[in-house]
Amino acid sequence: MTTTVDNPRVVPARPASWFFSRSARQYSHALTFLLIAPLMLLLAGGFIYPIGRLVSLSLMAPGFTLEHYERIVTEPLYMEVLLRTLQTGAIVTVTSLLLGFPVSFLMAHAKGRMAMLVSAAVLVPLWTSVLVRSYAWIVLLQRNGIVNGLLIESGLIGSPLKLIYTEGAVILAMTHVLMPFMILPVYNVLRTIPAEYTQAARNLGAGPISAFWRVTLPLSLPGIFAGCVMCFILAIGFYITPALVGGPGALMMATLIGQQTTVLLDWPFAAALATVLLTTTLIFVLVFRKALSVSKGMNSVN
Repeated sequence: MTTTVDNPRVVPARPASWFFSRSARQYSHALTFLLIAPLMLLLAGGFIYPIGRLVSLSLMAPGFTLEHYERIVTEPLYMEVLLRTLQTGAIVTVTSLLLGFPVSFLMAHAKGRMAMLVSAAVLVPLWTSVLVRSYAWIVLLQRNGIVNGLLIESGLIGSPLKLIYTEGAVILAMTHVLMPFMILPVYNVLRTIPAEYTQAARNLGAGPISAFWRVTLPLSLPGIFAGCVMCFILAIGFYITPALVGGPGALMMATLIGQQTTVLLDWPFAAALATVLLTTTLIFVLVFRKALSVSKGMNSVN
């Protein structure tokens, strides 16, 4: 006759309930749905529904029609504004990267008071209104502004230059406003790169430039891609700065949409313009995500 002795270490499994699964690290499908339901409702009410109404409004005149989109394609003005918006966004993004990467590198490697000074120079503009910063550029670049005054006093020019209400003024002001959105993501990645990687490359015979090009720059690509996406998306949707420092020759899509809604009251056509701008933004994000995944694959192979 054999007897069985219960193992005191074996804990009987708790039966799965409607809210909990058998694993202590997982929730059941029902509880997961209840947890994400408020977020899904907020997303549906604050994003999906307005976007759906926007697209449906662009297809009405008053019945279903595509004439608003045909108007965008056939009339040269609107395609010119769209291309100028994309071009300005690309220039602002590249300029922000070229000017912001050294600042990010300095923030990641500076110590003491220098680190505090650079961080303050980057963060303080974020606490200032975009409207205030745009008006500051008007004070600097206007006909009787500070820049023209300094150039005339130095004898470099005889009469004031037209610096304000130009495409260059828009690019300059937008770059100033958006540069922190490039600096911070790149800095966040650079500060996580161990210094030993660069030291190892130098010990293996690489020079400073080669070590930066082959070690630091590839490892900082996620921050660069994130900063480029943020800057480009914000740039093509900018309204305040182009409206204040830009002229008719620097008209952008956001300003054009504002004119259609507030001046001409053509809401269906404004909805079509906004839908085209939204679609362009989504395509850009998808292309950047694909480029980032390809870059990670190439780095893993190398």
